[in-house]
Amino acid sequence: MRSGRRRERVLKVSRISGNAAQALEKFRELARRIRQYEEILGVVYWDMRTGAPRKGIGHRSEAVGALSDEVFRLMVSDEMGELLAALTEEETLRELGRIDRRLVEEMKKEYDRKKKIPPELNREYVVLTTKAEAVWEEAKARSDFASFAPYLEQIVDYTRRFVELWGVKGTPYDTLLDLYEPDLTVADCDRLFGELKARLVPLLEAIMDSPHQPDTSFLKGTFDAGAQKRFSLFILREMGFDFEGGRLDESVHPFAIGLGPGDVRITTRYLPDDVVSALFGTIHEGGHALYEQNFAPELAGTHLADGASMAVHESQSRLWENMVGRSLAFWRRYFPVLKNHFPGAFEGVTPEAFYRAINVVRPSLIRIEADELTYNLHIMIRYELEKKLFNEGLSVRDLPEAWNAAYRETLGVEPRSDGEGVLQDVHWSGGAFGYFPSYSLGNMYAAQIMRAARRHLPDLDGLIEAGKLLPLKEWLTEHVHRHGKLLRPAELIRAISGEPLGSACLCDYLETKYREIYRL
Repeated sequence: MRSGRRRERVLKVSRISGNAAQALEKFRELARRIRQYEEILGVVYWDMRTGAPRKGIGHRSEAVGALSDEVFRLMVSDEMGELLAALTEEETLRELGRIDRRLVEEMKKEYDRKKKIPPELNREYVVLTTKAEAVWEEAKARSDFASFAPYLEQIVDYTRRFVELWGVKGTPYDTLLDLYEPDLTVADCDRLFGELKARLVPLLEAIMDSPHQPDTSFLKGTFDAGAQKRFSLFILREMGFDFEGGRLDESVHPFAIGLGPGDVRITTRYLPDDVVSALFGTIHEGGHALYEQNFAPELAGTHLADGASMAVHESQSRLWENMVGRSLAFWRRYFPVLKNHFPGAFEGVTPEAFYRAINVVRPSLIRIEADELTYNLHIMIRYELEKKLFNEGLSVRDLPEAWNAAYRETLGVEPRSDGEGVLQDVHWSGGAFGYFPSYSLGNMYAAQIMRAARRHLPDLDGLIEAGKLLPLKEWLTEHVHRHGKLLRPAELIRAISGEPLGSACLCDYLETKYREIYRL
């Protein structure tokens, strides 16, 4: 372990001198300043999502736009361009240490992308999306798509203009996918999702026909929000979440945000009639937070202190939420603790019965409440709709009808209102088109990572059942978290699992788990 760390320190040293060394030092300082501004923006964003007064959103949006504009101008400044040009000369780049080289590569990619966007266009977009999120929250509460549609139309129009300015990679939607999963293409997604659907749909049909349906009646009732919060905090501590470097709050839509070294914040939402929604939301965001809290110290304050990709980041949340949090071993340990938090709520219920209940498979309307298996179908619906928006000219005004039709066809259910339909997700209000595939890709990464973890921790289920979650957290820190963006996604998954990302491991996991639960 020590030799590995020593080797990393040697690799990060840049063996350059003269003008190149001066350029590197200036580059590091400029990149650090940009990162610091981004962290300040993150604090404002967190505040706006967790209780900032509604009347102040318009004014705050303008302030966010102004600071974002400054960050943008620094990123595309002549100084940054000159420094990157000097540092990406073949001989200089070769002599840079591992960390400096990757940082230069990442910043060069971002510089090239942002340089193509006029600063005033970027500022308009930031202000628009900041306002749009507040409008979305109100529209969702009222199931009023019409009030949100004008904002979404503008966001889609801006995004289409950005794609044209960046340059289309294959198709417009390929360009958007690359923002979240480097080098991912529509062809890749079509293949991976096609393979996944081919195995999951027959499994879903067999589950629906099974006479062995779990009893879920005890999951509904009245559950004190304070008790839910205490139990969620307890589980976060068990997972190894560092409360001196993070906190848990509430928001309409759960999220995690890293605000810099020693400050990682997550949110959840407590439903008074659902005992597990907040818990699994907390575990999910806690998985993201463990990633953010455990980057190598050498990466602190740089743009490499981030997930290798959004899908890799989602792999950590999905791994903890589903492969740990929905496992039988987990509930053999923690079900008695849950019962103590809600006296009388689970009389006569066994850990095994609770495990089956929380893994019930049932076509549903709400993505974040979906079971582990059909969740992937929710993602495929959004993926297909986004492709139609950007590759086939689907209009924003036609989204509700297209959404409802997709749910009827794919899951056999139909939203009763736009609040439980096209308005249910926050992502589009922030312009995050191309993000949704990250969730199912994250499930695939998680399955391959978990299989590798089991090879190194052969008694992993025994450890979980004993309440010893830290060995898994430490293994993930060593093999995933500490690397940040030092490794590209393809490099990371090959280093961990010995193979490229695929769908087979996830399908194997789901088939094994649910055939046992439903006695197929």
